[in-house]
Amino acid sequence: MRIAFIARATLYTTPGGDTKQIDFTAHYLRTLGVEVDIFPTDKPIDYTQYDLLHFFNIIRPADILGHIEKSGKPYVVSTIFLDYGEYEKKARGGVMKWMNKIFSEDQIEYIKAIARRLKNGEKIGSSKYLVWGHRKSIQYVAKHAGILLPNSESEYRRFAKKYNLEHAYRVVPNGIDEKVAKQVSKRNPKYENAILCVARIEGRKNQLNLIRALNNTQYRVQIHGKPSPNNIGYFEQCKKEAASNIHFSNWLTEEELYEMYHSAKVHILPSYFETTGLSSLEAAVMGCNIVVTDKGDTVDYFGKDAWYCEPDDTRSIKAAVDAAYQAPYNPAFRERILKEYTWERAAEETFTAYKQVLKD
Repeated sequence: MRIAFIARATLYTTPGGDTKQIDFTAHYLRTLGVEVDIFPTDKPIDYTQYDLLHFFNIIRPADILGHIEKSGKPYVVSTIFLDYGEYEKKARGGVMKWMNKIFSEDQIEYIKAIARRLKNGEKIGSSKYLVWGHRKSIQYVAKHAGILLPNSESEYRRFAKKYNLEHAYRVVPNGIDEKVAKQVSKRNPKYENAILCVARIEGRKNQLNLIRALNNTQYRVQIHGKPSPNNIGYFEQCKKEAASNIHFSNWLTEEELYEMYHSAKVHILPSYFETTGLSSLEAAVMGCNIVVTDKGDTVDYFGKDAWYCEPDDTRSIKAAVDAAYQAPYNPAFRERILKEYTWERAAEETFTAYKQVLKD
């Protein structure tokens, strides 16, 4: 079986959670005997070499439609269905705040696709996207997929409700690399009992409110990540407001990253939206207590094993960190992650979906 993974053009120039999902899923599919090649959506593909196409990020149908038309191949979609609604309405500033008062979310995504074409040269693969618009394009991609592969039941239900459709799906959980999780990392005094936030630095991840909540507290806070290209100003604002107990890093060796997780006390993602929060899973399995928000699908993964905060309430963020810091670590949570949320399991579920589609 030979599969083509097709993902956004900026998959490696601006890496995110989808980059890790794609790379690890491909790796573990290969261990199952599946041949996998990864293509940015703007690169030519010899479709005849593949049994099936696997797309990622259904919120970017402009990337997908052209490949569907040209290939004539069966396909599946890892939906990775992000919803920027609350962030756009509550925390966005400038032009985007104004646009959100006038246009629907789908209309804004359509405008963004056009803007990426004009500003960054990102291709729109099919003229149908320009004619149909964003919403109808997503509905078309979903309805004609062999199967949808959301990362949780919650994600599928959100998607089905918003786009008024029901379709065959199989939950493929996000995960951690079990081999890495089971390696023993030494403790690093620099991060001992610290508060961590490991994520791309951008408004949706909400590092600025985290800084405002924990400035000049007893906590040593380590924010690790790079700003996305459109959030350089946000990053500068974060650095400007950060007190002396807030520290930034944008590059660590793999060994240092695991030392940081292993040494810290709490990991927090106070995001306005997460389908999972991969760094939360990684930190949890390495011994951190977890603070997240319930915006998105995090409850499906973390349940009662995390502390929850409101992203736009700095007192809520501080209270959740306080509670998580004072609580003992629960080893049963680690065992649950190792059982339910690994990339090996994600690959197995994906492989089962492929066989179902190709059999049908």
